[in-house]
Amino acid sequence: GRFAVVVLINGMNAAGKGETVNLLNEWMDPRHVDTRAFGMPTREEAERPPLWRFWRVLPPRGRIAILFGNWYTAPMAARVLKLDKKADLDQRLEEINRFEAMLAREGVLLVKLWFHLTRKAQRRRLKALEADPRTRWRVTAEDWEAYESYDRLRTVAGHALRFTSTGEAPWLIVDGSDERYRALTVGRTLLSALSRRLEVARKSWQPRRNGAPLAPPSYDGRSLVNALVLRQPLEEKEYERELARQQGRLALLTRHAGFARRSLIAVFEGMDAAGKGGAIRRITAALDARQYHIVPVAAPTEEERAQPYLWRFWRHL
Repeated sequence: GRFAVVVLINGMNAAGKGETVNLLNEWMDPRHVDTRAFGMPTREEAERPPLWRFWRVLPPRGRIAILFGNWYTAPMAARVLKLDKKADLDQRLEEINRFEAMLAREGVLLVKLWFHLTRKAQRRRLKALEADPRTRWRVTAEDWEAYESYDRLRTVAGHALRFTSTGEAPWLIVDGSDERYRALTVGRTLLSALSRRLEVARKSWQPRRNGAPLAPPSYDGRSLVNALVLRQPLEEKEYERELARQQGRLALLTRHAGFARRSLIAVFEGMDAAGKGGAIRRITAALDARQYHIVPVAAPTEEERAQPYLWRFWRHL
């Protein structure tokens, strides 16, 4: 119960990814395993940051999540299909590296498996599945289209795996041509990773948290807070007039057609009784109630404490 496990299943078409997911579910207690397969984003998911739908299914401590069609699928597919440039792919991969580093520091055990096949082995496997009446349904036109893109996918995958195989979250390449070898490799890898982490956990292991770099020392003793001019006198009539004007501007801007393509998060922090609640009420007074949602942040619940720290904020985006 001290850590969560996330198993990422990726790889070439017909390399045995689905069969391996089924085997993992057979081997492990289903009460502790969640298997998630992701297809095209729903409309709700497409309106949010790309990682949002994965954040929502991150397992709490004491559970294992197997993610099939995970956060690597869309960036790599977009590059294979030439919808994105290499720079776009690299930017997405850099975001993934930061995301995985954060998960690792929060105590999540990441196991990343790439199932590989040669072009010849992939064709042979597709033909064999297609020839057997019991498995013919598993081969679709999309599978043969993916086969035609084999060389490009191999190039993109090679780049992506090198870019994202880090000390905190390395990739394991699995030969998908032999189902017995494939199954043993994955089973032993997962067993070894769990055993090592459990052994360390027994020694009172704590997640490694890298703090932000220290700010440079202040030579004049001035800081943002102690240099603020806190008394800003304003006549009541002038205040009411200016408040109405700014609320009108805000109302018009949030009803502008261009705002439908954007999202806005306002974060309020500060001392007790400093006016955070009053400021929020003056803002919401100018808004359509259907446009906003106020999320009060208090001490984390038991459910939230079992998840990575940012989980309880991501779910409200």
